[in-house]
Amino acid sequence: MNPELSDARWVKSSYSDNGGECVEIAPGLPGVVPVRDSKDPQGPALVFPVPAWESFLAAIRDSEFGVS
Repeated sequence: MNPELSDARWVKSSYSDNGGECVEIAPGLPGVVPVRDSKDPQGPALVFPVPAWESFLAAIRDSEFGVS
């Protein structure tokens, strides 16, 4: 998986108001969700298949990581 990200529109969560320790995602790419560190926008992005990203978000919502 190596999608072209130069034209990606990156967005930050509305929950990201904690002093800059944030991640951004680039929604809308077919089949993948790229994720990057907002403090290093020129740095690398991790690219997840949509089902894996959706499973991760569901686990967060269900507090499966022991953090609420």
